[in-house]
Amino acid sequence: MESPTTTIIFDFGNVFVTWDARNLYKRFFPTLEAVDSFLEEIHFAEWNTHQDAGRPFKEGVEELSKQFPQYAELIQAYDIYWMDSITETIHETIQIAKNLKKAGWPLYLLSNFSVEKFVLMKEQHDFLEIFDDMIISGEHNIIKPDPAIFEIALKRINRKAGECLFIDDTLSNIETARKMGFITIQYQSPAQLKRDLYQLSIKGY
Repeated sequence: MESPTTTIIFDFGNVFVTWDARNLYKRFFPTLEAVDSFLEEIHFAEWNTHQDAGRPFKEGVEELSKQFPQYAELIQAYDIYWMDSITETIHETIQIAKNLKKAGWPLYLLSNFSVEKFVLMKEQHDFLEIFDDMIISGEHNIIKPDPAIFEIALKRINRKAGECLFIDDTLSNIETARKMGFITIQYQSPAQLKRDLYQLSIKGY
């Protein structure tokens, strides 16, 4: 069966690289349990979504430090040592994307990411040059799974949802994309991605 897909859109975090703030903070705490307690106390996950939505790191650090002045240095450390939160490069997925590009597929990136920190990713990872365009949430002050950022992506790449395969590790993002008409794969591993591409009759990986 011929696939209706003309275009492939990848997520970035936990698809091409893995991210874990605990890896950065383990140098400051005796155990991972202590790291988890600290991150929970400062509501780190909620705070970090605002960074992905475009808030400058300087502003975010200052705001959180005012709320938790006793942790000001630890909060600042997330900005200073941010690269330590990137724990792995998933080379197998990178190779899949490179193969798809060689096979002629238009490739795009749609990622929740701070603009400031994504600059570091572009410096670190030459493979990002394979993407025809990259839609980064911090540029638009909207994060997935808000349908608005999917609409922004479709308008920018001049595609309809039904011709786009969207690959993301987060279920809520997949659910939104599916409701909008995207073909979807919830990413779990390179091997699983290959199986799902095969099932969707996507050739070239």
